[in-house]
Amino acid sequence: MPLCHTINKKVFVTHGGLFTKDGVTIEDIKKTPRFKEPADEGIMVDCLWSDPTDMPGRLPSKRGISCMFGPDVTQKFLDNNNLELVVRSHEVKHEGYEYQKGGKCLTVFSAPNYCDQMGNKGAFIRFQGADMEPKITTFSQVPHPKVPPMAYANQWSQFFQ
Repeated sequence: MPLCHTINKKVFVTHGGLFTKDGVTIEDIKKTPRFKEPADEGIMVDCLWSDPTDMPGRLPSKRGISCMFGPDVTQKFLDNNNLELVVRSHEVKHEGYEYQKGGKCLTVFSAPNYCDQMGNKGAFIRFQGADMEPKITTFSQVPHPKVPPMAYANQWSQFFQ
């Protein structure tokens, strides 16, 4: 799987977020070997595990790996790569989405009522037209179907004998 994607050379999309050091470019990310387990540090780990914060600069991550990056770090990355917005996921947000202070990093989380206990909405984004303004749609959970546990197991058991 790719570590990130750019949309129309304006929007940077990744799972986690930005980097523990300044100066990372889209070319650096393209050159990152990704057909391996992530190491304890580096571009791959940052793409997977970093998180935004509204505090400036970088802070230690609450996850114990990578970092938390502030709005100034986001703006610097965007400026260095001629981009306009960072979109990432990887974090439950009560309304399904949340902008980092400054409005240049958008977290979108598509699993409503995460793990059947968080009570959050889900969201998705569409980018339309030349302006690439994000159109955010939020949604709530729907009830699970009333299917007993292991109801489908017998039909698949023939493949495991």
